[in-house]
Parts: sequence; structure tokens; C-alpha cells
Amino acid sequence: MEYLGSLGEHASVLIKMLSGYISEYGLRLLGAIVVLVIGLWIVKMIVRNSQRLMEKSKIDASLRSFLKSLIDIVLKVLLIISVMSMMGIKMTSFIALLGAAGLAVGMALSGTLQNFAGGVIILIFKPFKVGDFITAQGFSGIVKEIRIFVTVLTTVDNKTIFIPNGPLSNGSMTNFSAQPKRRVDWTFGIAYGNNYDTAKKMLLDMMNDDKRILKDPKPFVALGELADNSVNLTTRAWVNAADYWDVYFDMNEKFYKNADKFGLSIPFPQMDVHLDKA
Repeated sequence: MEYLGSLGEHASVLIKMLSGYISEYGLRLLGAIVVLVIGLWIVKMIVRNSQRLMEKSKIDASLRSFLKSLIDIVLKVLLIISVMSMMGIKMTSFIALLGAAGLAVGMALSGTLQNFAGGVIILIFKPFKVGDFITAQGFSGIVKEIRIFVTVLTTVDNKTIFIPNGPLSNGSMTNFSAQPKRRVDWTFGIAYGNNYDTAKKMLLDMMNDDKRILKDPKPFVALGELADNSVNLTTRAWVNAADYWDVYFDMNEKFYKNADKFGLSIPFPQMDVHLDKA
């Protein structure tokens, strides 16, 4: 009987301890969950409102997407630290542990940190901006977003390409939208025996009649090469950047359709075979 009484006393003490822990830490945990849910909602609202504020302030679209991602990450990290503090975790030791872990993670994720630094460099020096057409790292497309770690391109056939900011900021890159004007280059071939002056006049007339082709600098035609199978005419014209491809393809089509009218033949590789009678 004494054993049962002692066991009952221990059980009673254990129940009181458990109820005490539950009443203390259960309320903390419940409060932390509530704060986390409300905090995530507040973070979402802050990010959304900051996006609207940046749009009204006419901040560059490239910087807007970067700042939006940065604000979202920073606020969520601060929220998690606050929730952990509410649960009774000592933040001094946690911050020291977080610093050590951050060093280890930083070494492991050195490439990711390089991408972050690359994103900052891109936003500071602005080699391109949202809406520009670029070629970099073997890909070409229109810049849709400049995020913290990657830049998002949309290709001409509507594919989405993610390029890490680190290599992008350090490597070679061509920005086709940086200048308002671009030069269009063609090489038109005519057959040997065709009248060169006629071909040159035809090409100059075609370019002068096209209103998209600028008059200054003037269109240019010259004999570029006496090739194996053709006489090649180097042809150049300046256009507004937006008209580049339309002018390029239209001139090819016009030359092909009008060559016969001016007595010009478009050559192709030919081979003469001579048989010797044995």
C-alpha cells in the first residue's frame, strides 16, 4: 500500500509538471504560431505595397524586382527570429550558432553568394535593363526580370531562361537594345557576267525607297568579294533598332523577286566535269 501511495504521489507530481510545461510552453507555441501566420500575412502586404510604391515612384523595373525579393527575404528572416524568441530560445546563443552555421553555409554556397554579388553589380552598373534584348552565356532573349540570384530571359520562341547573375556579371554580353540605331549588313551575290552597276543601282534604289532605312548615314553598296561562284556585293544600311529584323528579311525578299527584272542571276555552286577519251 505504501508503494502504491508513493507511486500515486510521483504520478501526481509528474502530471503537475506536465501541466505546467503545457500551460507555459503550449501557450508560447500557440502564440508563436499565431504571430507567424499573422507575420507572414503582414510581410506579404508590405512586399505588395512596396512594389506599388516603387511603381508609382517610377523606379527602374530591374531594381524593382531585385528590391522586392530582398525585402521579402529580410522580413521573413526577422519574423522567424522573433517567433523563435517568443518560444523561449535564447537568441544570443542562437545568433552565435547562426553565425557559425552561416559561415559554413556561406562556404558551401559560395556560388550562390557570387550570384547575389553579381546581381548587385548588374543593378549598379546597368549593362542591361528589363526589356533589353541581350545575348549572354550562349543564350539570347528579352530580359524579363533581374532577381537576387538569377536573371530571367524570354527567348524569341517563348522559352524562359534562367541565367545565374555571377557568370552573367563577369562574362561577355551583347546588348542589342543599348543603342537606338543599328546597322544592317547583307551580302548579295550575282553571277559573273552580270552588270555590276545595274545591281548596285537596284540595291541603292531599294534601300532609298524603304522609309524605315535612315538617310544618314547613307546606304552603302560596294564590290565586296570576287568569290569562287559569285560576285558578292557588300550592302549596309542604318535603321532604328526596332526595325532591324523586318528590314533585313524584306530586303532579302525584294532582291530575290527583282533580280530577274534587272537581268541579274543569283548564282549557286557549280562544277564542270571534263571526261578525257582514253
